[in-house]
Amino acid sequence: MANNASSQPPLTGQDPLAAMAHSEAHYFNSYNHHGIHEEMLKDEVRTRSYRDAIYQNRHLFKDKIVLDVGCGTGILSMFAVRAGAKHVVGVDMSTIIDKAKEIVEVNGMTSQITLIQGKMEEVKLPFDKVDIIVSEWMGYFLLYESMLDTVLYARDRYLNKDGLIFPDTATIHMAGIEDGDYKEEKIGCELWDNVWGFDYSPLKHTALSEPLVDTVDMKAVVTDPATVIKFDLYTVTADDLAFSMPFQLQARRNDFVHALIAWFDIEFAACHKPIKFSTGPHTKYTHWKQTVFYIPTVLTVTDGEYISGVLETKPNTKNRRDLDIKVTYKLETDDITRNAEGQAEYKMC
Repeated sequence: MANNASSQPPLTGQDPLAAMAHSEAHYFNSYNHHGIHEEMLKDEVRTRSYRDAIYQNRHLFKDKIVLDVGCGTGILSMFAVRAGAKHVVGVDMSTIIDKAKEIVEVNGMTSQITLIQGKMEEVKLPFDKVDIIVSEWMGYFLLYESMLDTVLYARDRYLNKDGLIFPDTATIHMAGIEDGDYKEEKIGCELWDNVWGFDYSPLKHTALSEPLVDTVDMKAVVTDPATVIKFDLYTVTADDLAFSMPFQLQARRNDFVHALIAWFDIEFAACHKPIKFSTGPHTKYTHWKQTVFYIPTVLTVTDGEYISGVLETKPNTKNRRDLDIKVTYKLETDDITRNAEGQAEYKMC
């Protein structure tokens, strides 16, 4: 999910409710813009995976009532109708839903798709229960600006006891990368110590604390990947989205580690033949890319050694769609001169 400039005026004062309302407005306004929907529709991995999961499981969708949470331009709703759904209800807070109504109409599906603008937690659906929930809720780092808590609300409020969720499994992975040149370019001492003749060193910490969303070259990956946490959408709760989980990364060559990266995998396990896609550096490009966390310590690793650590993530108290992240890491080797440990805190906002 992308960040687009908000049309909202800057917020003044310290009222936490006002701050939350402003943040919500910024989030939903970003989805009013054409560009972000174009990017998602053109993301072949994303859109093809959803299409295949729905089309290849027509026996699950036939004559069913489907809820599309965060329906955007309506592509998932129309996939569901093509797969035989009896009726689809799409809900979206953004004004893009007006364009979705036009798209649904020109595709002759107005009688089969009901589109409602509003917050999922506040709107009234034309059905008491639904058979299937479809949603493309994932954000950068899976949880940044994601709608997962909204999907969980819809699950608990509307999904039939034996209902299905598409997708139903999400997994976060991590690895270590060598990226010395870019790290120096981004947060190097010389960059911030002399900015047009002024000392800008206070911004050095800010630069380090902001994760970078970018495409990582597989050649830069120094360690094997490690699975950090897996979410089952049938059982996960909103409280589970704040977590502290250990990880262990094994180096697969002699190199340096300047940053840790994270990505996620998505699975449609309810399918007759499970469909999966990954947003990692080892696979085809997606608009989610990877999330890079530069660490203050350069780790010197040799093949076979382990970096152990803990990933802590929780929603920001002022805006639940932002994230506060802390990474603790340690390298212990037989060569004590290379032993290192540290921690870093990041904000995705």
